[in-house]
Amino acid sequence: MTKKDTVLKAAKELFGEMGYSGTTFKKIADRAGVAVGLLSHHYGNKEKLFRAAGFDVAERLSLALQDEIVQAETGYDAVIRFARRYLEFSIDPDEDFLVLIRCSPFSDLKTGADRDAMVHKFAQIPMLLENCVARGVRDGSIPNVPVPETSSVVLCNLVGAVRTKLLTPYSPPKLYDEALNFIKRALKA
Repeated sequence: MTKKDTVLKAAKELFGEMGYSGTTFKKIADRAGVAVGLLSHHYGNKEKLFRAAGFDVAERLSLALQDEIVQAETGYDAVIRFARRYLEFSIDPDEDFLVLIRCSPFSDLKTGADRDAMVHKFAQIPMLLENCVARGVRDGSIPNVPVPETSSVVLCNLVGAVRTKLLTPYSPPKLYDEALNFIKRALKA
């Protein structure tokens, strides 16, 4: 792992744990075991590093979802594979998923260019899901439903389950299993 990779990993961990305002260059440098100047050299400023951390996790999530859905035989199977992989990714400690919650285009990033870039990056994930639902409607494995709205509701269920599991003290032990079962029942033709 290069020093730049080490810095990005430390940043993802800290932004996920503490959010943008609670994370400083000093804390990132300390966690990465590097000088503060190295962060500036590689990333310029905290906002650029924050964006790089969110982009990295979002890109890896998108690739993981693509790898999963390509194996599906039907659109329904693709949606279920997408949902299962999304939930698994969120709790994989190596994926630093919490940075996505903290790095939402609607949370800490306020400037236009960074916000627009983050919105564009995040839009890849709902589009993948929408393609899966559309495929299911076409192949008959999902009933004839409004595709954009149905995709959005499925993603809202996933995001809600993840936020409940990762950010609240009242998550039931089998929340992810039940979220998947709910999606299965809702979409079965």
